[in-house]
Amino acid sequence: MSSIRFICQGCRQPMKLDQFMGTLDPETTQESAASTFTSAQQEPGETLEHGPPARAETDSEKLRDGASCSTHPGDDKMPRDSSNKFILLGKFDSARTLTNIQKTIRDISDILTGEKDMDHPICEDCTDKLLEQIDTHLVIVESENQSYKYWMGRIHEEETKTLQEELEGLELEEARLVQELKEVEKNQERIAEDLEAARAETKMLDQQDEQYWRDYSYLQWQHLELQDELESMKNQLRHAQIQWGRLKKTSVFSATFEIRHDGPVGIINNFRLGCLPTTPVSWKEINMAWGQTALLLLALSNKIGLEFQRYRLIPCGNRSYLKSLTDDPVQLPLFCIAGQRTCSQVKFDQAMMAFLDCMQQFKEEAEKAKWGLCLPYRIHAESGLMEDSGSSGEFYSIKTHLNSEEQWTKALKLMLINFKYSLAWVSLRCQE
Repeated sequence: MSSIRFICQGCRQPMKLDQFMGTLDPETTQESAASTFTSAQQEPGETLEHGPPARAETDSEKLRDGASCSTHPGDDKMPRDSSNKFILLGKFDSARTLTNIQKTIRDISDILTGEKDMDHPICEDCTDKLLEQIDTHLVIVESENQSYKYWMGRIHEEETKTLQEELEGLELEEARLVQELKEVEKNQERIAEDLEAARAETKMLDQQDEQYWRDYSYLQWQHLELQDELESMKNQLRHAQIQWGRLKKTSVFSATFEIRHDGPVGIINNFRLGCLPTTPVSWKEINMAWGQTALLLLALSNKIGLEFQRYRLIPCGNRSYLKSLTDDPVQLPLFCIAGQRTCSQVKFDQAMMAFLDCMQQFKEEAEKAKWGLCLPYRIHAESGLMEDSGSSGEFYSIKTHLNSEEQWTKALKLMLINFKYSLAWVSLRCQE
């Protein structure tokens, strides 16, 4: 039976084998040694963890020598140098790397937990040292584990407190947001109501606006019409003012009663008052002239507010007359009918003398005014005469009885001239 030796991977010393190792099959031992040696040859540059390179090379040579030594069956004695016979388990490391350290720690853990059989033999002293290192490492790990648990608890408490505070803050924020949501919903409802009210108001305002524009168009149309009417009225007013200006310059009496003469015969409104043998005039025309003269005297007396005392003039065209205001009223005609001149001559003369009396009353009343009337020819109403106050100083009778046509016509002419002056005086008084 051959003798098998193992070297400790910690202290590099030969190890004592238990009795059960001697029962191993030499072939099995050789196969194990060969596999170990083959694995050692694959990485020749690697050395053991704590051994120097020179020693590693020496040990490698020794291992080769030991590995080359084989036992022979039936050999009961060990070789002369039994210390050189061992089996190299594992491999020589040339440098300590992080991978080797991690692998070693995993192997130790597997060995301790029983998950892996120990195929790297170490001696008892190295085993004690390894256990001491493991215990020290275990203490350190447990201390770190306690520190880790403590700080994890602290961190957990702080995180829990922080999360609790955040949770409370979030709950408050949620309550505030819920309240805001309720307020927003209330505001939304109120805004919806306001929107409906605004729409109704907008619709009403649109209707009012449409009605306003209709009224505006109607008023604008009325304004244009009134403006046209105003322009028309302005034109009418302008025309009326022009006519008024013309009328102010025109005497109503002068325009109504035109007095002139054609030689010795006086004319009023184109009717001749008087006649001559050389200029015969019909009594119809003379009667019309007396009617115009009676109308003129009545108009002048009304203008100055005169009321005749003894007679009242009644102008009726060619049938004008005077009515006596005495107890026994008598009508005195200011006309003469052709063919009846002899029978009506007396009353006709009385009517002409009464007419001179009325004219004398007008003259006396007109002389009392601020701008007194001054007639060119004097009137003698009692005798029925007209006095020429000029160079001649003659008197002319207004009666036809015992009077010539020339004298009568001359008296009528002087009377009409006095009326012409009276018209001018009244026109000036109207302009004041």
